[in-house]
Amino acid sequence: MCHDDTAVKNSSYLLAMGKEHAADNALASPATQMVPGPHAVTTRLVSYHTVNGREVSGYLAQPSDVTGPVPGVLVFHEWWGLNANIEAMTRQLASQGYAAFAVDLYNGEKATTPEQAMGLMKGALGDAAGMQANFTDGYAVLSRMVKAPKIATLGWCFGGKMSLASALALGGSKLAAAVIYYGQLETDPEKLKPLTMPVLGLFGGADKGITPDSVHAFEAALKANHTPAEIHIYEGAGHAFANPSGANYQAAAAEDAWARTTAFLAKTLQ
Repeated sequence: MCHDDTAVKNSSYLLAMGKEHAADNALASPATQMVPGPHAVTTRLVSYHTVNGREVSGYLAQPSDVTGPVPGVLVFHEWWGLNANIEAMTRQLASQGYAAFAVDLYNGEKATTPEQAMGLMKGALGDAAGMQANFTDGYAVLSRMVKAPKIATLGWCFGGKMSLASALALGGSKLAAAVIYYGQLETDPEKLKPLTMPVLGLFGGADKGITPDSVHAFEAALKANHTPAEIHIYEGAGHAFANPSGANYQAAAAEDAWARTTAFLAKTLQ
């Protein structure tokens, strides 16, 4: 794809996300306190990437009551950035027995308004090479430092797009699975060939930004490539339905999606 085509797609994606999040917020709600898994969790910030001489830190959560390496999950934040909600979800993954590392694609910045989020996401999308270097360094935290025997990607919204992008870039030789929550999709089977790992996709039937038509086209492309895939569309759910700190949260769909996520990760990583 030429640069102009990428710019047009990014512009269209930004406009769509702006509309979907126009009345949204990034405020914490009681729903962020999900029931933890069976493991105690320890967390820390890890410096893993450098931009213009400045260190970038990600959020690492690990089960503290497990000896030896555990499977890893590379976590990608929503368009708001690496905020308290993403840290909470990263801890949720660790409580299920995974080393979960949330990368920071905004290099230390985060948004509290849709306008701020739009600006941050626009800047990130304009530096595809920088984002790839960022998540590649994040992958190294799990593969080299944590020594995770198997690694999956997982992300929501902008992070869903990046979960797919990182899976395409890293490929099935490095990743055991990919989880995509309502992220922008590629529908060309040829471009999706690096996806040889199992894929779980979770989408809203009322999402006008990531439409059901694009989800069906994505699913058809994966099927054409014989990629193992589980794709679920929640009727009546809009974009960001699984974000418990946002105005679009829908508990029933979010809880079912999380149950599918944990079952999928257990099947592909454990």
